[in-house]
Amino acid sequence: MHWLAVAVGGALGAMARYGVSSIIFNPSSQKFPWATMSVNVLGSFVMGMLFVIIVEKGALPAEMRSLLMVGFLGAFTTFSTFSLDALGLWQNGHLFMALIYALGTVVLCLAAVAASVWLTRLF
Repeated sequence: MHWLAVAVGGALGAMARYGVSSIIFNPSSQKFPWATMSVNVLGSFVMGMLFVIIVEKGALPAEMRSLLMVGFLGAFTTFSTFSLDALGLWQNGHLFMALIYALGTVVLCLAAVAASVWLTRLF
């Protein structure tokens, strides 16, 4: 059953990532990969919330971890795309932008997950 939950969550997460990337942000019209950074930060924030709700508080069934945390957020966030975007910036001579993007993504994602854990524990 966990395999099916991961598969369904993964399909939904991949569609959500595609929606964010293609509708909200048009990646072809910008040099900086805002779409990838945004889904990674948003996914990190939601991961922190779900960690508190599912793992710490047990407010949702443990099976929801497979669907939401492993499947949905695993497909929604995009570390491989993040890596390729950073390499592309670097190889195209945008070293400073590549460094800002890589450091900014990591710092913002850590801050997002920490903030959401803290905020969710308040409720």
